[in-house]
Amino acid sequence: MWLRAGIGVLLCAVGAVFILQGTNLIHGSGMSGEGKWAVIGAVVVLVGLACIAWAARRRRGSTESS
Repeated sequence: MWLRAGIGVLLCAVGAVFILQGTNLIHGSGMSGEGKWAVIGAVVVLVGLACIAWAARRRRGSTESS
């Protein structure tokens, strides 16, 4: 459960960087100013949020069944 939550947080952070680079708010890489990276970043953030939600639901379910 902690691993899933940690992976989710990491994916959200990476996705946020992708979005910022894709929208040219962070300069200095080949990704800067490329809109496709903003879209990829949004998808990565959504996957990260799903991992966090899955971990939270899994934790809540395990405490209720105890």
